Amino acid sequence: MRQRGPDHAAHSHWVNPAGKHVNLLHTRLGIIDLDERANQPFGAGDKWMVLNGELYNYVELRRELEVRGVPLRTSSDTEVLLQTIACNGWDALDRCEGMWAFGVYDAGDGSLTLCRDRFGEKPLYLFRDATGLYFGSEVKLISALLGQRLEVNYDHIFRNMIHGYKALYKAGQTFFRGLIELPRASTLHIDANGHETPATYWKPSYATDEAMSHDEAVAGVRQRLIRSMELRLRADVPLAFCMSGGIDSNSLICMAKKILGYDVHGFTIVNEDKRYDEWEQVSAVVTSLGLRHTAIPVNTSGFLEGLRTLVLYHDGPVYTINYYSHWQLMAQVKAHGYRISVSGNGSDELFTGYYDHHLMYLAETRDPAALQAWQTHVLPHIRNAKLRDPNQFVQNPGFRNHLFMDGDAFVSYLTHPWQEAFEEVAYAPNLLRNRMLNEMFHETVPPTLHMDDLNAMYYSVENRSPFLDRDLFEFCSRIPTRHLMRDGLTKVILRDAMRGIVPDSILDNRRKVGFNAPVFAYLDVRDPQVRSAALDASPIFEHVRHDKIESLLAREDELPNSESKFLFTFLCTKFFLEKF
Repeated sequence: MRQRGPDHAAHSHWVNPAGKHVNLLHTRLGIIDLDERANQPFGAGDKWMVLNGELYNYVELRRELEVRGVPLRTSSDTEVLLQTIACNGWDALDRCEGMWAFGVYDAGDGSLTLCRDRFGEKPLYLFRDATGLYFGSEVKLISALLGQRLEVNYDHIFRNMIHGYKALYKAGQTFFRGLIELPRASTLHIDANGHETPATYWKPSYATDEAMSHDEAVAGVRQRLIRSMELRLRADVPLAFCMSGGIDSNSLICMAKKILGYDVHGFTIVNEDKRYDEWEQVSAVVTSLGLRHTAIPVNTSGFLEGLRTLVLYHDGPVYTINYYSHWQLMAQVKAHGYRISVSGNGSDELFTGYYDHHLMYLAETRDPAALQAWQTHVLPHIRNAKLRDPNQFVQNPGFRNHLFMDGDAFVSYLTHPWQEAFEEVAYAPNLLRNRMLNEMFHETVPPTLHMDDLNAMYYSVENRSPFLDRDLFEFCSRIPTRHLMRDGLTKVILRDAMRGIVPDSILDNRRKVGFNAPVFAYLDVRDPQVRSAALDASPIFEHVRHDKIESLLAREDELPNSESKFLFTFLCTKFFLEKF
């Protein structure tokens, strides 16, 4: 765990009143109060904490503790969080804003309580066997504590290969049997005798305020997003910003620079592939704001070796090739001396950002003007044939086949049949809003947070996501659906909230790129090394047909998007099974 916490490592041990052994281990990455007095495990009275993450509103909660006369010996958020819980009980979590995975041992009653943040930004793995309960931030820690390798969960392997990463966080499984994650926004209380009581301390709510005007929605988002950014700038070390040419990252960067006066340093992966090239937009913002900026060209050298390294560190397949590029970006963030990166996770799910959102909006509003705008501005850019019919969700509101990449075809690559029906959690009666909430809590945000955390922590960097803010989320859940799009544009509320802060050239740009990288910039299927890496003897061929992969590599035409993604997933899975 040294990469996750290079600054200090410690271990505390107790025998609780029931005779059970309790061990807390912690490795620290210093972010707030860098003095050794803030090292962990951290004790206050009978309570001891190990914390991974940040309590962003620790300044305000600290003032409340001081008014009550609570003695504080550090300036750390760890102490504030522990004392806030000690003074107010677990209901105090309702007033805490941050990202965290933590454990609190109460030496008075011999209990242990584990907790994870509302959006699941920080990981917390659990494993139980006859010897006890093990928990930690990475799979490799659990395996090391057990003194043995964990057994691969092939069902999850197939889920990833056939349906892709959007299906991974629906089943409550991981790539190892018996290993689970503590659910987001929950606690697990283990009493002195080992009896477990799970609880949820926050549930996302959806109830639109139909009386809310467009201007009220814009003003509310602007106020809350600036406050969220202000909270997430709190640190005793400098922050770097992941930067693209889109609205999300530039909203954060421009707020930090223009509103909050932060000396922003942006980092951008630069693509030569015109489909993903955003240099014109990036350079415009860098010039207009006078930002410090580092451009990172796509680097394909040593790709196979690098991918093996990344799979090994992730303890699992890398979800998309984008995260190989992101890993290279994190290397530069580290090389420039930063310990925090800021990214735009969650914006698409808060404000609408995907092509299917357009069709669901059309199905709900039945607005002829919106249909005309979609046909003019959006349809020409849609490559997915399943999303080119404006009546797709009018005729079939339950249609979801576009979410999984040709899963039926990829099943034929397996040596044994595997299938799984699509499931969607019912959060809201509204088609579009229910889809956005499923993306936020099950499909797109969880895998992104997982990859971002591991890529950053490989270089001892913490990732922060200002769009994942409780107050901002709950306000956005009240915005009427009719305000979300206009003239074929998504993210209308965010665009209007950032008017005057972000350059108009960014806000008025209709092009959606996202953080993408072309698979074949890295993976030349004609390269003998690539073919060898894909076709050499491997445990994966007990489960995947060798002849089908060989035929895929032999294709002379350029592989479509779904098949190129499948090939990348196959390669990552092959490397994973060869190591685990």
